[in-house]
Amino acid sequence: MMVKTVVVTIMVALLAVVTVGAHESIHDSSHHQAEMGKAKLANVKLFDLEVTDQEGKRAKFKSDVIGDHVVVMDFIYTTCTTVCPVLTAIMGQVQQQLGERFGKDVIMVSVTVDPVTDNPQRLKAYARRHKSLWSFWTGQKFAVDKILGGLGVYTPNFTDHPSLILVGDGKTGTWTRYFGFASPDQILARVDELLVARQSAALRTGGGK
Repeated sequence: MMVKTVVVTIMVALLAVVTVGAHESIHDSSHHQAEMGKAKLANVKLFDLEVTDQEGKRAKFKSDVIGDHVVVMDFIYTTCTTVCPVLTAIMGQVQQQLGERFGKDVIMVSVTVDPVTDNPQRLKAYARRHKSLWSFWTGQKFAVDKILGGLGVYTPNFTDHPSLILVGDGKTGTWTRYFGFASPDQILARVDELLVARQSAALRTGGGK
């Protein structure tokens, strides 16, 4: 675990160095560099449009994928060779550190920003390559674009999409955006806050055990 954490930290540092001065996309822009590490409360709109995961399973994004779950979500495309693999590595650390809470108290979701290319087979290969156990979602371009728009991630050129991780509670509608390369500890701290808030709410309403 310690070795993997160090490796991802080195990857993030090297990527930041490599991308300084590049202007090809929001991934590499000076604005994005300035935003790295920042967290902001987010107003998101969830659309109940059909999406498909890496196994070919179809679902409605708002009601089935997000539902009432506490969610950690990122945005990738499978042909990306710079930022997306680093985000996926961070998600992988979050998955490991969640332990038994993964898939039970907390779900993890990756949404492609390139649904034209990223069919379920490509997403499955990407997930396998990165040893990712969470769900990856694609769909018809109009549907995915609208979903991305509601989440504040859509850009006309998918390679310009902002690099961020969203953490939120589908039940309460509370969401936070972590720009750039948030640490797994930052993500997990927010997850814990949301879970504690749920427990407190349950106790106040008499739903606690």
